Amino acid sequence: MIPLKGATLTSPCQDYSKRTLVFKISTEKKQEHFFQASHVEEREMWVKDIKRALNCLQAGKKFARKSTRRSIRLPETVNLSQLYALMKDQEDGVKELRLEQENKVYNHCFTGATVVDWLISKEKARNRPEALMLATGLLNEGFLQPAGDTSKEGAHSAERSVLLDQTQALYYFVSRQWFFCEGYSSDEDVLVKEEFRGNILKQGCLLKQGHRIKNWKVRKFILRDDPAYLHYYDPTKEEDDPLGSIHLRSCVVTAVDYVPDAKKYDVEGTYLRL
Repeated sequence: MIPLKGATLTSPCQDYSKRTLVFKISTEKKQEHFFQASHVEEREMWVKDIKRALNCLQAGKKFARKSTRRSIRLPETVNLSQLYALMKDQEDGVKELRLEQENKVYNHCFTGATVVDWLISKEKARNRPEALMLATGLLNEGFLQPAGDTSKEGAHSAERSVLLDQTQALYYFVSRQWFFCEGYSSDEDVLVKEEFRGNILKQGCLLKQGHRIKNWKVRKFILRDDPAYLHYYDPTKEEDDPLGSIHLRSCVVTAVDYVPDAKKYDVEGTYLRL
């Protein structure tokens, strides 16, 4: 149990030079707790909610997650999933651009003002306040993500998250796996390879037979989803880079009763055993 009363949160935390996407909670009794997320969006969601809890404690309020629709008065008839699909349409949706801001280049992004303009032009909203309400609903439901300092300030405000109707506020589609920013000197939004963006589903040690030298060695395996990858590491070393990876898309997994003798058969592939 980590008492949050009087605690402070640090994100990004750079106490570990070889680890990225780390944040820290320092308690009132000067105890430090470190956490590492599997991708940027996961860290931002945890940080956002923990900050809300800390703000409520400081103000003496009870922490409760409000319904997005109630908090911004979003009509029940609005289908945000359908609206998001229309926005992503390559021909008629919001255009993803390569944008530069404060010596940083953001790929596959768009501005908050662009979202508001699109909603009005497609007659999804009658005016800018109404379009801003819809855009904020998309942000709060996780369809859009903030991509820069300005948009993150709006998304992590103490009162409630808001999408900013500004040309300086940058956002990207949550399903965009190729979003990245060039020019960062810290791990604030580290360029995460596509294969490492999935959530960790399972991890543990297995014996693995080598591809070339057919001997068996203990390896630590981490299974991720969307995109589905199986990475393996040397468990005796604390390294972030895996020894290898297996892309699981279109793979076939088969349980076998035995493994052919490597001396008699030229076996191509990877075998795992418990």
